[in-house]
Amino acid sequence: MEEGHKDSSDSAASSDIDRLRLKELPQPVQGRSSRLWKLTAIHIVIVIAFVGLLLGAYKASRTHKSEVRPQSDTLTNGSSIFAPTTILISLDGFRADFLHRNITPSLSAFVQTGVSPEYMSPSFPSVTFPNHFTLVTGLYPEAHGVVGNSFWDPELKEDFFYTDPARSMQPKWWNGEPIWVTAEEQDVRAAIHMWPGSEAHIGIEPTFVDKYKGHELLANKVDRILGLLDLPGPFDKGASSDAPRPQLIAAYVPDVDRDGHLYGPNSTEIRSTISSVDTMLGQLFSGLEQRNLTDIVNIVIVSDHGMATTSTSRLVQLDDIIDMSVIERTDGWPLYGLRPKDESDIEPLYNKLKQEAASMSGFDVYLRDRDMPERYHFSQNDRIAPLWVIPWTGWAIVVKEEFNVEEAKKSGQVYHPRGVHGYDHEHPLMRAIFVARGPAFPHTPGSKVDVFQNIEVYNLVCDSVGVVPKPNNGTLRLPLKPIGLHDFMPPSDMPEDMPEDPPSTSNGTSTEVVETTSLLTQVSRPMIIATDAPVPTRPVIHDDVSQEDEDNNGKDTNLWWDWVMGKLDGAKDWATGLYDTVSDKISGAATESGNNE
Repeated sequence: MEEGHKDSSDSAASSDIDRLRLKELPQPVQGRSSRLWKLTAIHIVIVIAFVGLLLGAYKASRTHKSEVRPQSDTLTNGSSIFAPTTILISLDGFRADFLHRNITPSLSAFVQTGVSPEYMSPSFPSVTFPNHFTLVTGLYPEAHGVVGNSFWDPELKEDFFYTDPARSMQPKWWNGEPIWVTAEEQDVRAAIHMWPGSEAHIGIEPTFVDKYKGHELLANKVDRILGLLDLPGPFDKGASSDAPRPQLIAAYVPDVDRDGHLYGPNSTEIRSTISSVDTMLGQLFSGLEQRNLTDIVNIVIVSDHGMATTSTSRLVQLDDIIDMSVIERTDGWPLYGLRPKDESDIEPLYNKLKQEAASMSGFDVYLRDRDMPERYHFSQNDRIAPLWVIPWTGWAIVVKEEFNVEEAKKSGQVYHPRGVHGYDHEHPLMRAIFVARGPAFPHTPGSKVDVFQNIEVYNLVCDSVGVVPKPNNGTLRLPLKPIGLHDFMPPSDMPEDMPEDPPSTSNGTSTEVVETTSLLTQVSRPMIIATDAPVPTRPVIHDDVSQEDEDNNGKDTNLWWDWVMGKLDGAKDWATGLYDTVSDKISGAATESGNNE
């Protein structure tokens, strides 16, 4: 053995010991790198988790409002996916008892498969523009501001005439939010076909809006509606943001009202018109069936008011009662709102008219701020004239400038229009219809619900497409609560219309009825009894928020915060677990590398 060298066995043992000690000692470079990597990894994970949390919170805040929406699921017809979709069709002037004339097989069959009240009450005054805006806002006319087909606004110092679109189709007249705005604001596309007020540029424009055409072919309306449904949906091939398939389609059909005015509600001509409109509905139903959409798409069919027959023998010559020279403006028709030049003339005019009304037939008199019937909800708006002469149903108020009653009776002149509405909205001849069918109305076919007023339609249609309605005067919500089934027997007492002058040339009027097409059994004609307080209160605006809902809102806030904290804790645990897993793998790899050495 050479001097200065250990024995080879001792050297080997020493080498093993040194190797073990080296493994136990921290590796300076690897330790610093490991700590740096750990800190970096944790920070990256935390940043990712925090960004995800922010995105989740933002999404939750954006969709929080939708949590109060009715539950809505997509449906498929086998070729396309449909979000909740509703077609709302208004048949202007379609009186409820028109369904009893044995000329509406399609609509009568629809009643038998859907859900409906015996009739739906319009709002006062029972004329087209106020009621169509009530249907799509849920507001009384005094609340949405369209208080008649024509009226004076003392603040704007302007007249509203529904026959003048350049004047009437301005947003300043329309004070409620229509359903197409409600829908569009909640990302539900809307298509509006000729609906009164839809061209007034109120808030967000509907995705599709068709301008009014007075004599559009009924078949074109069917093609338009079905064409909109044929557009590709958001999940379909060829979907386009420029022309998306709408979930809300509202269509206006003026034909029955137009011919009811021209010929009267008991004329041969109106029977033909009603039959034509029913044929249009049948074509629409067939088109839906061909597309396998009968159980996919909701259909709601309504009307805005009824119609009564006029006669030269039922006219009130207003200028034979009061001095018209003291009147500055008259609002409305067939009812007359009087605005004297001098406000001091209001009381004398009222007293004179009241005295005459007590001694002659045909009209009632009310002061807006004193004795206007509360059930009219027709006093809380300055657009409503201070003094009103309201004709009885079937009567009309005229001035000699437009029609001289005495001369007409002598000459046998016939008063036109032959049919009129605008009367007491609770009169049987003013009754409208509401019939609905579809997935939002999962009721036994032929279900009957309690009679309601048309302020309820807005909420029901909003619910059917899953949007949250704006505060309004309605309180009814889906699902509807049936009270039984229609018996579909002939009505025991249909509302009696007024006789025509001269007698009708119709070969059969409203007396033809068949059991299978009868909508419902009419009740006896009610007596309208004034039980109103002398000073009506302002309408209550229902926003559907109860104390329980408010309490739940607080609970929702706490639950939301708990969700946020839970997500943070979860992110922390996930980051720690991820680091431990990766660290173990790195340590294992280092150990294996050392062993290999």
